[in-house]
Amino acid sequence: MKITDMILPLLISFIILYAYLKKVNVYESFIDGTKESFSFIIKMFPSILSMVFAVNIFIKSNILESLFTLLNPILSKINVPVEILPMAIIRPISGNSSLAILNNIFEKFTPDSYIGKIASVIQGSTDTTFYVLTLYFGTIGIKKIKYSLWAGLIADLFGIISSIIVVNILFY
Repeated sequence: MKITDMILPLLISFIILYAYLKKVNVYESFIDGTKESFSFIIKMFPSILSMVFAVNIFIKSNILESLFTLLNPILSKINVPVEILPMAIIRPISGNSSLAILNNIFEKFTPDSYIGKIASVIQGSTDTTFYVLTLYFGTIGIKKIKYSLWAGLIADLFGIISSIIVVNILFY
């Protein structure tokens, strides 16, 4: 048995033992926490649903394929593979989708390829900006996100550009 398999049961046992020593009713505390989290989930649901809906419309519209066709001649001149564009565009929107694209890149080109390295660095140096804004800001009720959105997207753009530059300097 690995130690990683024992961490969660040991943590739960420690919490129960600690609560017992402090004379805290663990079950009642758990139920109270569950009640609080339920209202939080209900408050968060519309933001998540609208984000998932928007992502699906964006992906299913085939607008990305048209954009890639348009950008391919320009990108090939500056040694940027067009295969990383789907991940670079989807990454600020959806972390799971960008991981699926990264996995497809690894299957097609291998992780040690030039494209695999760029995709890996992009995955590590950018964030899911729309997800963060939708979930966290929407949950606590912040409506004015204009500057946060621009700051996040600009940071993602610099992350993508610097990923390409760093991989070109170190591995090409």
